[in-house]
Amino acid sequence: MSFPLLTATAVLPAVGAIVTAAVPAARRTAAKWLALLFSLATLVLAALVVVRFEPGGARYQLTESHAWIPDFGVRYELGVDGIGVALLALTALLIPFVILAGWHDADPLEEVNPNRRWRPTQGFFALILMVEAMVILSFEATDVFLFYILFEAMLIPMYFLIGGFGDRAHAAGDEAAATQRSYAAVKFLLYNLVGGLIMLAAVIGLYVVAGSFSLSEIAEARANGSLSIATDIERWLFLGFFFAFAVKAPLWPLHTWLPNAMGEATAPVAVLITAVVDKVGTFAMLRFCLQLFPEASKWATPVILVLALISIVYGALLAVGQRDMKRLIAYASISHFGFIIMGIFAMTSQGQSGATLYMVNHGISTAALMLVAGFLITRRGSRLIADYGGVQKVAPVLAGTFLIGGLATLSLPGLSPFVSEFLVLVGTFSRYPVVGIIATIGIVLAALYVLVLYQRTMTGPVKAEVRTMPDLRVRELVVITPLIALLLFLGIYPKPLTEIVNPAVEHTLSDVQQTDPKPEVEAAP
Repeated sequence: MSFPLLTATAVLPAVGAIVTAAVPAARRTAAKWLALLFSLATLVLAALVVVRFEPGGARYQLTESHAWIPDFGVRYELGVDGIGVALLALTALLIPFVILAGWHDADPLEEVNPNRRWRPTQGFFALILMVEAMVILSFEATDVFLFYILFEAMLIPMYFLIGGFGDRAHAAGDEAAATQRSYAAVKFLLYNLVGGLIMLAAVIGLYVVAGSFSLSEIAEARANGSLSIATDIERWLFLGFFFAFAVKAPLWPLHTWLPNAMGEATAPVAVLITAVVDKVGTFAMLRFCLQLFPEASKWATPVILVLALISIVYGALLAVGQRDMKRLIAYASISHFGFIIMGIFAMTSQGQSGATLYMVNHGISTAALMLVAGFLITRRGSRLIADYGGVQKVAPVLAGTFLIGGLATLSLPGLSPFVSEFLVLVGTFSRYPVVGIIATIGIVLAALYVLVLYQRTMTGPVKAEVRTMPDLRVRELVVITPLIALLLFLGIYPKPLTEIVNPAVEHTLSDVQQTDPKPEVEAAP
């Protein structure tokens, strides 16, 4: 029996969460280092997954399969394709930076009795590791019921991270801030629970018609003709799955929980939401919607493309008008998720490859921008853009990294998001030219909201409140520098990612029986 690498990659952060939570209240620093070490060890295992994965090999690799609930046909079944490997690696990569960036975010603002049972610092880092474990396992799950359990369970630690740990822009004891955090956490939970409950009905319906929760078994049954799902039933099942994934993604008009959640959470938790957890929704569209319901996916494509276009333009327009720095980044993310979903449902190899790359590159660029914004907010004690000005004169390194994160967000050529956005637009235009043209509005608006944000916060006269603002410290540089290096490297040389992703995209297109449109003008011989 081979070593269960996929299980180990998910179990390790879960064990780390338990160990970190058990550290005595007085040993806060030890808890932080334990959480960081467990996240780094998980990153090593994720790197082994990437190394052992063969892009030209079987569709699902490093597979594991064990009986779990035999009476209901539920199995503990894992396997990764190129898309899952890319997102697993992204998750494992970002968590150490999230932990380092939030090093002091859960420290008590007043002296705590060492004998007190409540340990907020330990709880904060334990919850982050638990989210990591569930997200990684969701990228590995090839049993639909197992995926559903993880899809719902990750809401619990996220709820406590949003509602229990607000950013330090608010003073301790601020009841209004506590109320806003509670509202954001409850809204996040309710939206996603409703989506999950609708998905549960669809999961049960799938088992009734297919007799299995296993992706491989259902695919094999369809291939040999032993399983045929009626068109109407397939479409209803698709809608049940897609609704839940669209809430998580988030897609307009199911997006309204995201600005509240990201605005009230700490900057590292905001990164966890949009760069890690939300990717489960778009990943699941590729793995489950297109693979399980190919006919229904094509049937729903026109409506989904319209919703994606609305997300792109609407999110960008609202980002332009924001006064709150974190909410601006949240609305920008809504626009970017519109590009990802548009690329998925363009049903072309360029579109889906671009969408997968976009998931990875958006995670890196948003992490860079949001974390620098968090460092800025911690120094000034305000999220309002109007409270800043002239920061580049007193903290040039902070301003420079903020600019690079912003330029990546607007997909500047030479930075990794540009490759993703270009592929999505090319792939969409080749099949739906009007959709591709309208989507370019999002690019123009992105340049507007990013450059205006930089101008208002970093340039102009130095405001009195920022005159003594310190530049980035060593810990903060350790967080930001690798992210910027990745943005540059993948912007110049995306081949390592495309080689892993492209074979998986080919499998997905074959599921929906789609091929790339032929060019109207043939290339000269």
